[in-house]
Amino acid sequence: MRPSRTSILASRLGSLGRCSPGPRGFTLIELMVTVAVAAILATIAVPSFNEAMLSSKLNTLANNFVASAQLARSEAIKRNAPVTLAAPSGAWKDGWVVRAGGTVIYTQAPFPNDFSLAGNVTSINFKPTGIGADCAKLVLKSTKYDSQERILTVSVTGRPRSEKTSTFTCP
Repeated sequence: MRPSRTSILASRLGSLGRCSPGPRGFTLIELMVTVAVAAILATIAVPSFNEAMLSSKLNTLANNFVASAQLARSEAIKRNAPVTLAAPSGAWKDGWVVRAGGTVIYTQAPFPNDFSLAGNVTSINFKPTGIGADCAKLVLKSTKYDSQERILTVSVTGRPRSEKTSTFTCP
């Protein structure tokens, strides 16, 4: 005896809602494609991340120098006496001190080994009026990467500043 059309249709409709009892999960090919896409995205993102980290470190070190110069200038005005911002070893990357006479006001620790700070002076003097006795231009850069640098300047008026590029010249 032949099954009726309704029984065949009912058996087919009933099996549509059921899942096959086979294994579930990712195939090896799907996993390899996912890993390849992740690797491509990582190679694009990592250089940008390194540049952002370098920029952040340079800004932090530059801001430390500018803050020290502002401290020296304000102390000269407050004390009505000359104040010096100097690199005791002769190299700015080895740290510096802010000194009023024989009193040390502030000491900066040395820079990390992969950064350098060099310029046209090894000390900056501030007069009691806050005016700088010297014009200073220093270059802060990474010794590992040449992509970025900061120019640190102290004008004759005593104003310190930091900039990414420089058109500043000492008179």
